[in-house]
Amino acid sequence: MSRNGRSSSASRKKGKHTSATLITPSLLKKWPLPEPDQESDKEGRGRVLILGGSTEMPGAVILAGTAALRAGAGKLRIATCSSVAHSVAIAVPESRVIALDETGEGCISPSVARHVAESANKVQAVLIGPGMTGVDDLINLVLRILPGLQNPTLVLDADALRCMKTNPRCLHGLNTKPVLTPHAEEMADILGLKKEEVTSDAASIASRAAREFRAVVALKGAETFIGSPSGELFVNRAGNVGLATSGSGDVLSGIITGLLARGAEPLHAAVWGVYLHARAGDHLARKIAPFGYLARELLAEIPSLMVSKERVSRRS
Repeated sequence: MSRNGRSSSASRKKGKHTSATLITPSLLKKWPLPEPDQESDKEGRGRVLILGGSTEMPGAVILAGTAALRAGAGKLRIATCSSVAHSVAIAVPESRVIALDETGEGCISPSVARHVAESANKVQAVLIGPGMTGVDDLINLVLRILPGLQNPTLVLDADALRCMKTNPRCLHGLNTKPVLTPHAEEMADILGLKKEEVTSDAASIASRAAREFRAVVALKGAETFIGSPSGELFVNRAGNVGLATSGSGDVLSGIITGLLARGAEPLHAAVWGVYLHARAGDHLARKIAPFGYLARELLAEIPSLMVSKERVSRRS
């Protein structure tokens, strides 16, 4: 869950009367996460590629990449602008960092699309979007990458989501169900709606987007709704307003990507990821304060929360 402010009491009341299934530990018992064999190596825990960052926001890929590792992925690659790649490599020594050509504005150049697709096909899960700027170049880059993807499960976040506004069918040909993680303003932009239209009926909007884009959609907010193309709908009400902070969404998308790399199904990874993210916020709210904790502080909370939930799942 990545909050963008509190919902009104009216919208929260409405959300409680939708047909969405509430995400609870009991639900997660039915979906235990894939566990690596105790004798397996890091390859057995899955590989992740994070494509993102810019000269203005290199930290987003650091948060997302670290979150993927905290969620249990075994190997991490980060592809980012050449001018910040060295700094990213120092900040995340566990990662292989790929330096990409960039535009004069400090954004990743669309010319690297083929190279990125080749790298993406060597991993189990790829996340595109954290910290990326230069919307026109970004949309061009994503739309050129998508046809070349053969193997990985895809997660789209932040401005990378705008490729659906340009081409609403761009995800239809993928071999796996992608995962989209928009907040209300991003969803409104994609669908050509007002933000208030999204927030007033988030459950229906999440379901509609999942069907139209043929993707699992996690529509973030004070209540986060997760819809699947087949019509399943879940809602998360854990978490707190402290999660409405810079970088929180990068952490969430990284967690989901890490779970996908481990072998979780897209819907399961989204549901687990949203809940783990929210519960990490709840832990920090108790330890620090209801708000004022940082997105990077969520990272250390994830492994213990995940293990405790998996132990419950194994006993069920």
